[in-house]
Amino acid sequence: MTKFRKFTFNLDDKDTVSIIDELPLWSAPFGLKLLDTIKLRPNITALDIGFGLGFPLLEVAQRLGNSSKVYGIDPWKAATERTQIKINILGLTNVELIEGVAENIPLPDNSIDLIVSNNGINNVQNLEKVMNECKRVAKKSAQFVATVNLDETMIEFYNELEKVLTEEKLSENVSKLKTHIYQKRHPLDELNKLFESNGFKIVKVIHDSFKVRFLNATTMFNHYLIRLAFLDSWLDLVPADKVDKIFDHVENRLNLKAREHGEMILTIPFVLIDAEKL
Repeated sequence: MTKFRKFTFNLDDKDTVSIIDELPLWSAPFGLKLLDTIKLRPNITALDIGFGLGFPLLEVAQRLGNSSKVYGIDPWKAATERTQIKINILGLTNVELIEGVAENIPLPDNSIDLIVSNNGINNVQNLEKVMNECKRVAKKSAQFVATVNLDETMIEFYNELEKVLTEEKLSENVSKLKTHIYQKRHPLDELNKLFESNGFKIVKVIHDSFKVRFLNATTMFNHYLIRLAFLDSWLDLVPADKVDKIFDHVENRLNLKAREHGEMILTIPFVLIDAEKL
């Protein structure tokens, strides 16, 4: 039974404000689909692979309640510390964080009823080892729900970059660009085969997408999400002595399109894979 009481959240406390003044712009569209798909059952043990700053890990923990135990694993030390602050302030007692990599999950065999990964498994170093570890820790009939963005993510930008690289006769960099996309966003059929080869039956695959809108390419390149998560890897695709020239060209071309269409859009197609351990 719920013990109803007043909570003493201090809205003048910087740590409290820091955890509520937060919009997971990138992870929310994926995570909301994931939260709609997981089976809510009592007395289970769950694992979130790549929990980042705690979404949807803490949502899963709160929605399952104290009869369940939820683990999160992520190698990002600063994010682990930040998520622990949230756990402390929210008073959650059913969450345990593991600072480590999913290629080596320090949990017993056949111990997990639910695995979730919100755009996380496509960022691991060795996906085959991660899937093998998931096979090891998952119980029979365990649910595995993962969201991943697809290879046409931000195609509006990548198409223009490829065109400029081609015009500059930088064929090696075009190949580097294609390899970069493949490594970050494996084709769906390869992901499905990895699930199946590790003993998970695909129950359903849900396709979805969302758009991130900008006034133009200049605002896009200066947006915090792009600078934080994408720009460095984009710059690495171009010879260092040609970065300014090529990216100026890409920015100008995208700005012309933005003026023509009234805005610039980056499209993010993704899938949710809902699987069950055989």
